[in-house]
Amino acid sequence: MFFNKLVQIFKIQELRNSIFFVLGMLVVFRIAAHIPLPGVNVENLKNFFAQNQFLGLVNILSGGALEKFSIVALGVGPYITASIIFQLLIMIIPRLEELSKEGESGYFKINQYTRLLTVPLAVLQSYGIITLLQRSEQGIISQLNIWNWITTIIVLTAGTIFLMWLGELISEKKIGNGISLIIFAGIISELPMTVAQIIGTFDPTQIFNLIIFIALGLITVAGVVYITEAQRNIPVSYAKRIRGMKMYGGMETFLPLKVNQVGMIPIIFAISLILFPPLVAQLLQYIKGTWIINASQFVISLFNNQLFYGILYFILVIAFTYFYTSVVFHPHKIAESLQKQGGFIPGLRPGRWTAEYLGGVSNKIILAGALFLGTIAVLPLITQQALGTEAMAVGGASLLIVVSVVIETIKQIEAQLTMREYEEL
Repeated sequence: MFFNKLVQIFKIQELRNSIFFVLGMLVVFRIAAHIPLPGVNVENLKNFFAQNQFLGLVNILSGGALEKFSIVALGVGPYITASIIFQLLIMIIPRLEELSKEGESGYFKINQYTRLLTVPLAVLQSYGIITLLQRSEQGIISQLNIWNWITTIIVLTAGTIFLMWLGELISEKKIGNGISLIIFAGIISELPMTVAQIIGTFDPTQIFNLIIFIALGLITVAGVVYITEAQRNIPVSYAKRIRGMKMYGGMETFLPLKVNQVGMIPIIFAISLILFPPLVAQLLQYIKGTWIINASQFVISLFNNQLFYGILYFILVIAFTYFYTSVVFHPHKIAESLQKQGGFIPGLRPGRWTAEYLGGVSNKIILAGALFLGTIAVLPLITQQALGTEAMAVGGASLLIVVSVVIETIKQIEAQLTMREYEEL
């Protein structure tokens, strides 16, 4: 079955060219991720990342480019942050809410605003990362003069804009989401090195821990696939309508409500938000002022507390799951659309009653998806405490992103195959 699908994909020239184009863009990204900026001690930088779990999570969003401090070290992090800000503003500012309802033209304008906001965010993040690494005690970056500061910030900002452009080119081919695929490529690129490191440092006495890690990985993959595909089918009936000499409608179908309607977005949102306080605190602890230093050290020690960090991370993932679902799922629009098409849910009146029912069902089933995402997010922390090892420092989030991106990409490719089959008919 899989082989037949693969043959079918490569028989279609347009689809084959799109896949090769996407792979080519990902290769370009990986080449850029290995072009380091001058004046950086890469070995000291890797050691610094190994000791800092928060920067390890930032490194996920950069596609592994940050630990090499390459020209694309910021990755797509600023663009994701800008997207989060505009998702929040759409719910607050009426003008943006109207734009979001205008369809393709409104989406284009909001996307333009997001791109513009990405630039100052990239500049600020560049300055923060350079300052943090320069003030570390491991000699990562040598002292920079004003010209080197400006050029480094410009290069890092341009790297983010370049990746944003690559992501949009990939998305246009409809072979998966471009930004997600860039993050995916960064995570996968580290896999061979990680496997080689595990084999090279394998200790026979740790075989039990290795078995547990493999089992947890398989269970996580199975769980992600199950939750991603799980859905609640709401029965929908369509009233019979007579037009001329023909009768339309009168059929019964169902409306699928997914358990996880937002994919990996809550994990990324939570990571972006939870990284902000400790990063700011690490920058402020070098500022003169006793109370500022004490406050910074308190925030750093608080977030280094695994219990506090795990609980906050878990809560944020659940909160963002509900928040982002409310952004993408509109029961009133669905109820209105059903009513216009002559559809109704048996036992419920069309309009407001249908919308309230859909909203209630969505809130109930999303709880399962939110709890699952929260558990996946903190699974590495639980494993570390239980087995006393840091081998899965960011494994849960990485695995979730990889599996979600693979499922989304496969679905888009299958959708293109189905569309071409209908065109042939």
